[in-house]
Amino acid sequence: MSTHLLSAGRLARDLADWRDDGQRPRPAFRALAERISVLAQDGRLPTGSGLPGERELATALQVSRTTVTAAYALLRERGYLDSRQGARSTVMLPVTQAAGSAVGYRFGVMNDPDDAVIDLSYAAPPALPAVGVAYREALASMPEQLAGHGLGVFGIRRLRQAVADRYTARGVPTRPDQILITHGAQQAMSLVVAVLTAPGDRVLIEHPTYPHVLESIAAAGGRAAPVPLLTDEGAAGWDLEGLRAAVRQLAPSLAYLVVDHHNPTGLTLGEAGRRELAGIARAGRMTLVVDESMAEIVLDGERMPPMAAFGPAISIGSASKLFWGGLRVGWVRADEATITRLATARAPLDLGVPPLEQLAVALLLEQADPLIAERTAQLRGRRAALTDALRAQLPDWRWLPGVGGMSLWVQLPRPVSSRLSAVAVEFGVVTTAGPRFGINGAFEQWARLPYVHEPDRLRAAVAGLAGAYRAVTAGAGVRPEPSVMV
Repeated sequence: MSTHLLSAGRLARDLADWRDDGQRPRPAFRALAERISVLAQDGRLPTGSGLPGERELATALQVSRTTVTAAYALLRERGYLDSRQGARSTVMLPVTQAAGSAVGYRFGVMNDPDDAVIDLSYAAPPALPAVGVAYREALASMPEQLAGHGLGVFGIRRLRQAVADRYTARGVPTRPDQILITHGAQQAMSLVVAVLTAPGDRVLIEHPTYPHVLESIAAAGGRAAPVPLLTDEGAAGWDLEGLRAAVRQLAPSLAYLVVDHHNPTGLTLGEAGRRELAGIARAGRMTLVVDESMAEIVLDGERMPPMAAFGPAISIGSASKLFWGGLRVGWVRADEATITRLATARAPLDLGVPPLEQLAVALLLEQADPLIAERTAQLRGRRAALTDALRAQLPDWRWLPGVGGMSLWVQLPRPVSSRLSAVAVEFGVVTTAGPRFGINGAFEQWARLPYVHEPDRLRAAVAGLAGAYRAVTAGAGVRPEPSVMV
């Protein structure tokens, strides 16, 4: 993992009102250390970030150097700072906390809508009624496929055309030869990262981010370079200034970003921001890989044009978020040379997606507009049920103002996300702790709460979370165990 050096001015801005955060009066050095540790827990100071020198920060904060020296010493003592002779102090997280986000899963059985335990560890919807109809129609049209060998690393022509037509309708003219069909967006992401990342390459990511991209970067031998998303009320979104600085300092070869209803925050980058991001990528000669799996799940406002409308970008999409979580069909949109390169790399691993699923997705995409309207209306109602229940039962919890997608990124009053996830099972709820979305244990004060269940089950889930939170903050808790993410 690699990241950039923080300027004293930038850190002073992020520290904001560090002297007075509603806690009991305490020495200035202790208040400063505690605020820096909170920024590290939240992921706003990614691990590995180089902190400014003591004298620089003291000047920026208008305090004595002794205050900063004592704060840094306390952070080192508590495991938040790594200092070496002759080098800048860098942000880290205590070993016991970082261990909670180690890669690993607790695989369970497929969730039944009537199960007593409510599974909030996934953000994948139940099937729309049209999915069953599409499968029946696809089966009826299979004879023409059965005449051939049924294999194809690029995907069947009808589906590639349907995906290309969807991009064209969204404002980016696309030919079928620019589309590669994959086993879901996850395979698309892993394939793109593997092909375009060489060992040692830096890959820019948002922080928090989708957990499996971290694993894909590591598998390719790359180094994740996190740029924190802004989460302050009224200023939530992409820190394009920080992103520009990271590109300038680190020269990443690739960026993997989710600018449409970001997973897990639900935030969306506006048109002006997309234009600026495209310029940053061009200036830094950085390949943009944009996950658009959530792009058409617009619950508030208007749908944004694809990133490819503003400059060169590789786009990843999926049918599973729109139509059904079990419909494991995704795609990559790129220039034809890149598509050929991806298909060539894929061939030794698998020979394509089954034709029946591809035909079903083609049929669904050919009538996508009313189906997307049906899905967004459903999710809008379920999001309202979840937020109403949170306001009623957990009024101290707050969430970012996401305008789409399938989940809320919720900030807890205390950094107990891993403990809450572990205890919640005893209250009938499976959740995923915030550190699964960060690096080395960040985001202990955050949790992702999907709203894909029926309203009654969401209300019951919040009741269970409220009970678990009371137990955790009263001192209960067990060793956390990460859960599977989709």
